[in-house]
Amino acid sequence: MTANIQLDPSKLQLVADLEIEMMSDMYNRMTAACQKKCIPTKYREADLSKGESVCLDRCVAKYLDIHERIGKKLTTLSMQDEELMKKMQEQQSAAQTHAK
Repeated sequence: MTANIQLDPSKLQLVADLEIEMMSDMYNRMTAACQKKCIPTKYREADLSKGESVCLDRCVAKYLDIHERIGKKLTTLSMQDEELMKKMQEQQSAAQTHAK
């Protein structure tokens, strides 16, 4: 059984805008956190040292890995919540049917 769902273009645009805002926020947080951790406030050279570069690579990789893990966990929890709400609605509907 396939449901025909009409997606409102304004809602799609809102979702896209929110996603861009969230990704921009994540990028800014990651940049600030990794820069604070890996690059000293007083540096002597314009180019990154090998140690700074390696630190930044690892920091960004960890940040993105954790971001992905959290996203998957939140998706799982959201799906579980949806299933629970659906079951509760079915139980309420069944109870109302039996009460009549």
